[in-house]
Amino acid sequence: MLLSRIFFYFVITILIYSETVNSCTTAILSGKCTPDGRPLLYKHRDSDSLENKLRYFTDGKYDYIGLINSKDSLGKEVWAGCNSTGFAIMNSASYNLNIADTAKLKDRDGFLIKQALQTCATISDFENLLASLQYPSGIESNFGVIDAKGGAAYFETGNKSFVKYDVNDPLVAPFGYLIRTNYSFSRDINEGAGYIRYETAQRLFYNALAMNNLTVPFLYNDVSRSLKHSLTEIDLWDLCPPSFKGQYFVSFRDFIVRDYSTAVAVIQGVMPGEDPQFTTFWCSLGLPYASVALPVWIKGGKFLPSVLTADGSKNSPLSRMTLELRDDCFPIKRGNGLYYLNLAAVINTENSGMLQKLRPLELKIFKETEQKLVSWRPKGMNPDNIQEYYRWLDQLVRSEYERIFGLQEK
Repeated sequence: MLLSRIFFYFVITILIYSETVNSCTTAILSGKCTPDGRPLLYKHRDSDSLENKLRYFTDGKYDYIGLINSKDSLGKEVWAGCNSTGFAIMNSASYNLNIADTAKLKDRDGFLIKQALQTCATISDFENLLASLQYPSGIESNFGVIDAKGGAAYFETGNKSFVKYDVNDPLVAPFGYLIRTNYSFSRDINEGAGYIRYETAQRLFYNALAMNNLTVPFLYNDVSRSLKHSLTEIDLWDLCPPSFKGQYFVSFRDFIVRDYSTAVAVIQGVMPGEDPQFTTFWCSLGLPYASVALPVWIKGGKFLPSVLTADGSKNSPLSRMTLELRDDCFPIKRGNGLYYLNLAAVINTENSGMLQKLRPLELKIFKETEQKLVSWRPKGMNPDNIQEYYRWLDQLVRSEYERIFGLQEK
């Protein structure tokens, strides 16, 4: 009896740990529900790998840009990305696809994303790739995929099989979008994780749809920086502290943002018939409250904005700076301290919280990027123009983080 109890608590601990280290919130939005008709692929990444960066790859059939762990010096695993054909992919770990499966091969999800970016141009290509895998595959994820032909689908993929959910099918996605956290709908949905985050995202998406606001800024500002909790009905904006001075702690469990949120990737696809070179990969690195989103394009070549990249196993400058700011949000390091957010560091009535200070910078980037795309679309992209824009973004982000927070590149 004692051994049974020990085993039970061991299993519970493992499940809690799994939720802790990989708890992404994701979504696919077809062009039918976005204001400009372009699909969006969204991943809010939660991971114990707190250091992240972007990398440009030329090791496959297609060139691609991928979000990777900074310490992965060889770029063996990718966690979100797009390639030169306009194909884009991301995932969220699922905890109910391989229940009771005894296969020893595990944790192959990032390797599969990399392989897909190397070789796939369409949804059908990815489906054929899944069908060709040897099982057990070592996979347990909800893979979200879009392509330049208007394809958009989730593939709930386990060790032995996969199930496709077509986001363009009104019977599957009546509002034109689907959301996934850490459980799959093709299995017992009571055996997974991320239910509260799923419901929070559902409410945010439904309200945004009603206002025709399912956009890139919405995904960053309203979803990945949400201070709402769907179960308790708490909105932390209602508790806005009076000042940045001192500390104001609130319980912080099961919000979309986690203390281990490491990146947000939003890939804006193209409309059918539009040149895939305009596929835009937006990425912010680190805790969303402390970071800003920057755009990159395959057409720009291998030299990405330097704040998003780093050589070897080094961490990217933006990730490093946001990790420093993260300590102001979660200053308690012992016990369960990371479950308590210092809300005053994020928002306050003096508008001196980091979220409030960074919002004008990101809005400027969104506005400037939209103007660039409008001017580029009629005549196509020029790599030199993109590189010039990257240099402007680098200078802007570095100067603003130094001005606002006193952070400088080391």
